[in-house]
Amino acid sequence: MDSLSKIQQNLDFKSVTTEPVSFAAFKNAGIHADVLRLDKIHSIISGNKWFKLKYHLLEAIRRKSPTVLTFGGAWSNHIVASAWACKVAGIPSIGIIRGEQPLTYSDTLNAASDLDMQLVFVSREAYQAYTSQPGAMSDKFIDAQAIPRNACIIPAGGAGGPGIKGASEILELTDAPGYTHIACSIGTSTMFAGLVQAAAIEQTIIGIPALKGFHQNAEQINAMIGRRSKHPNWHIADNYHFGGYARKTPELIHFMNELYCQTGIETDFVYTGKLFFACSNLATQHFFPPGSRLLIIHSGGLQGNTSLSKNILQF
Repeated sequence: MDSLSKIQQNLDFKSVTTEPVSFAAFKNAGIHADVLRLDKIHSIISGNKWFKLKYHLLEAIRRKSPTVLTFGGAWSNHIVASAWACKVAGIPSIGIIRGEQPLTYSDTLNAASDLDMQLVFVSREAYQAYTSQPGAMSDKFIDAQAIPRNACIIPAGGAGGPGIKGASEILELTDAPGYTHIACSIGTSTMFAGLVQAAAIEQTIIGIPALKGFHQNAEQINAMIGRRSKHPNWHIADNYHFGGYARKTPELIHFMNELYCQTGIETDFVYTGKLFFACSNLATQHFFPPGSRLLIIHSGGLQGNTSLSKNILQF
């Protein structure tokens, strides 16, 4: 069995469902909303993570790379998903972690370490350089960390062409043509770009950034979307970040608990909680014409909630 097959046999695509979201805001707006439960694929490489990693890992296997190197923060879903996938595939992995090494590891870093990922902590300035400038890692740094020169480098969040290609396959798991609008959260924009490329011209793809100031990335988004930038069928709603990446407010937490009580859908406060809040709020503002059919992509990543104090969430 090849390495990629070893990973895929652990993933439960049959469990992915498209479920109605019976939330008052959607009913009152006269629209139908469904959620694509990508979070059911796996407990670690859940949601969109597999799709964004798939073709990166395929390239690493094709090249017979001795190591996979990737990037992320202390609570990065991508880091732990990459660690798990590489462990199953039998490929050593290295995670370049943003920020100085903490005295106490986050649950994410503990999980990645338990999966044999080598963790290398760098300053935020160095991390920014390494992730934005190809070849920024000096030979001295590479040698000091025992990083193979022919390691397969996967950008943070599985970004890049291979990640976009994988994300474009997400809509194959549901009746995508039946929706007028498709909404997803945005981190690196990889999933968003893939969905825009895969969707029909008459469908509107809505992106909800988890980061503050995302409107400054319009040029980057156009480059990622490619040919579809000339036929814009997408919309960025960038005022639902609740203060910035991994920031939260009592309003957001209350909404997440209310959503769970009414629908049984669990969300995280970094990405999907903000996504569902935004969709609900846009519905109350009559963004969606009556009769619209909305598909919300649940991209998983619930492990981030372990950073919250107990009893904050009701699930």
